[in-house]
Amino acid sequence: MRIDLITLFPEMCETVLNESILGRAQKKGVLEINTHQLRDFAFDKHKRVDDTPYGGGKGMLMKAEPIALCFENICEQVGEKPYFVYMSPQGKTLNQQKLIDISSHKNVCVLCGHYEGVDQRVLDEYVDEEISIGDYVLTGGELPALVFIDALSRMTEGVLSDTVCFTDESHYNGLLECPQYTKPQVWRDREVPPVLYSGHHANVDKWQKEHSLINTYNKRPDLLEKKELSKEDKEFLENYINSLK
Repeated sequence: MRIDLITLFPEMCETVLNESILGRAQKKGVLEINTHQLRDFAFDKHKRVDDTPYGGGKGMLMKAEPIALCFENICEQVGEKPYFVYMSPQGKTLNQQKLIDISSHKNVCVLCGHYEGVDQRVLDEYVDEEISIGDYVLTGGELPALVFIDALSRMTEGVLSDTVCFTDESHYNGLLECPQYTKPQVWRDREVPPVLYSGHHANVDKWQKEHSLINTYNKRPDLLEKKELSKEDKEFLENYINSLK
């Protein structure tokens, strides 16, 4: 997968993108991330990318032309139009299913907003989707973009050691992950559930599935409203809920 990031602060983003799992994936060649300084596409001597909004109001808006020029340059490099995402508090909230859908694209471009937003005309012309990471406002789109790129990159083949690394995680299948434990077997008088070191794989799988349901019910019951549960899962959850009464 190739990801292009349009930003006013490429150095800030590169510090994160070139480290840890994403950095190793780029060195292996399974992931390509390019940052683009938007000011390089400004066409006045002051490299201005913002101006006052029509209709009044406080703050400045990012101009359409520098964004358009930068995106068109990326399209030329890629050889096609990448799927273009604008990180915006007005966008649809990011979730795992959206990441799964977008991961089907080989080329993705991400625009980081700033100031009071972006000229609507360039959004209408080029942007495929506006995405938010939550119902709050940040000083710029760089942090949301980094969250989006990190989550998206994890589903690219070869980024993680095994596909199961993300398919077993919380939210991928609509439920939260079951509780996890590591050595030592006993920590401050608290023991790891014996079934997890019993060596009986069927019992381990059963425990993990049941405690995924329990974890989801206790922490994010709203997820269960959207999840289609099997008859066995429904019966188990009903018995668990009744046991709490």
